[in-house]
Amino acid sequence: MKTPNFANGLPSLCLMLLAGCASAPPSPAPQLIETGCPAVVPCVLPATSPSNNGELLTDAERAELAWAECAAQIDTVIQHSEQQPRADP
Repeated sequence: MKTPNFANGLPSLCLMLLAGCASAPPSPAPQLIETGCPAVVPCVLPATSPSNNGELLTDAERAELAWAECAAQIDTVIQHSEQQPRADP
């Protein structure tokens, strides 16, 4: 006796559908992407009142450090803005 073709395919189809009901591991949580500019604080030079040459040199070093920190903030903002896609008007 010959088995009809659909008789072999029907059990295979049922087994494939049941395989889709198996439990799967949960999906990972989506990562949040921040698209805004980095935070920038105002640049402030320290107040000085040197009374001798040694204090004057120390104050100059402090002023250079403050300018370097300010320049680093500006560089960060520039790098961030260059990485963002430009919108055509």
